[in-house]
Amino acid sequence: MAFKEPESMDECFYFTNRTFDNNGYAIAWVYKPTCPKCKKGMMGKPIKKNGKVDKKATIYECPACKYQVNIEEYEPTLQIEIKYKCPKCGNEGETTAPYQRKKFQGVDAFVFVCQKCSEKIPLTKKMKAIKKKVEKDADCDI
Repeated sequence: MAFKEPESMDECFYFTNRTFDNNGYAIAWVYKPTCPKCKKGMMGKPIKKNGKVDKKATIYECPACKYQVNIEEYEPTLQIEIKYKCPKCGNEGETTAPYQRKKFQGVDAFVFVCQKCSEKIPLTKKMKAIKKKVEKDADCDI
């Protein structure tokens, strides 16, 4: 099943295009779902009176019928769609994962698994580096 990539950012809650070491990459997005009440509008953050999106809002709203849903209730039902090339084995594939950030080596990230080698691949927030494990020297007496 080939995923349909979004044509516009207006269709998405989330979109990212990342590159990894060893020529790996990931393109990920979450489509805005249609309103469960009127089936016409696409759910999104409410728009303020000045025409800008309220980024700090705790609800999603349908622009057509003004139906509102709490973010905490709605986000667990969403799926992130990912096209990727694994940095470990070079496998190219597509997968989905829950739209929920998890801790991965000390950093919040969307984590998905390579379908070939089962390597966990994180999509971190921009500019967040994964913390490296510090190995203790065997000769040290601490």
